[in-house]
Amino acid sequence: STRLSALDTDAFETSIETFDPLNLSEENSSSTHNNRAAAIAAAAAFMTPLSANAAGPDWGIFEGRTGSLLHPAAMFAMAAFSLSTGLLGFQWRRQRTLGEEISSLKKTLPDLAGASSIADALQIAQSAETVDSAYVAKLKAAMPIESQINELTKERKDLASAGPRDKHFSQGALLAFIGTAFAIEGPLNTYARAGKLFPGPHLYAGAGLVVLWALAAAMVPAMQKGNDAARTVHIGANLAGIGLFGWQVVSGVPILFKVIEFTKWP
Repeated sequence: STRLSALDTDAFETSIETFDPLNLSEENSSSTHNNRAAAIAAAAAFMTPLSANAAGPDWGIFEGRTGSLLHPAAMFAMAAFSLSTGLLGFQWRRQRTLGEEISSLKKTLPDLAGASSIADALQIAQSAETVDSAYVAKLKAAMPIESQINELTKERKDLASAGPRDKHFSQGALLAFIGTAFAIEGPLNTYARAGKLFPGPHLYAGAGLVVLWALAAAMVPAMQKGNDAARTVHIGANLAGIGLFGWQVVSGVPILFKVIEFTKWP
């Protein structure tokens, strides 16, 4: 009877361990498997290269045709604006150097003996009791020089009234700001659309152009102190920048056609 009692006790305990009417043990096992699968998926996501998800976010209008055309439209405008700014710079240089040219010409004029012009000096010399033929000849020879001085003086006044110095400074600052902003916007837009950049002449020339703008701007403080070397570097950097702008247009037109082909409005 003792043996039967032990067998009954074992059977009762076994029935308790296996009693699972709601199948909770299977759910726990399934939950464990699901947790393991989720952990593996998360680890795989973290191990995936970041560049694979670069084009994932939806940038909306920024990666559409509207956003993609902002860069070429702005750069075409900046190319024309750059030429206008350069012209203003040469006008300011012309205004500044005209004073030296006028002063050099005035030194070649004969003594006017207190007269306000060569015509007045010539009239006084010819009406004198004793006419100095040599002096009269000098005055007549100097008349074309006086006419040139008058023309240069008028040109200088016209330039001063137009104010090319202030306009050149303002346009140059605006060109550097807008040009740099859209030089960055272009690659950002490409990355948003394609998930990568396309290194090549167009991208390298754009980066070089931004460097030249920075170099030209860095010369301004020394230029304001009369440093001719800084002026030469400033002019050279801007001329090189205009050359790169021309290359940007040539190399950018095929890219523009591809953007139009592979994007949609808006």
